[in-house]
Amino acid sequence: MEVWATALEALTALQNMALPAALRTSRWVYPIVNAAHILGLAMLFGAILPLDLRLLGVWSAIPVKTLSRVLLPVAIGGLTLSIITGLLLFSVSAAKYAATPLFQVKLLFVALAVANALLLRRSAEWQEAKVSEGPLIRTWLKLAGGFSILLWLTVILCGRFLAYI
Repeated sequence: MEVWATALEALTALQNMALPAALRTSRWVYPIVNAAHILGLAMLFGAILPLDLRLLGVWSAIPVKTLSRVLLPVAIGGLTLSIITGLLLFSVSAAKYAATPLFQVKLLFVALAVANALLLRRSAEWQEAKVSEGPLIRTWLKLAGGFSILLWLTVILCGRFLAYI
């Protein structure tokens, strides 16, 4: 109980800082930050989706490495933009968001999606090094690609639902 009280105090202090207060009262800045957050998500999911679909067997003539070389920097840029703008949006009502179960679920799914992406990247490196090629690794990559789509869609849906509660 004492930990939550301390956390609540810190979150309240965060949301009362100058930048979050300015975001709350600005007619233009908050919507711009919100739009930048959506742009970051679009960049992230727009880059991740083709990679995951490729892992699922779509566009099998295109090497994963070729797609990855082009789309991975876009996904990383989108994730970075989403994190920065997400922190700004969070700071406006930090205590409220932190106490919202849906927000906590969203953060859990973001962590799972990023962990899945890191595992996929490592698997791609293994496959590139030809350490393990075979039906088992291909099946795992297909499952991970499908799981990635599901995770990121869940993150997006949780974020959109948060705007209405």
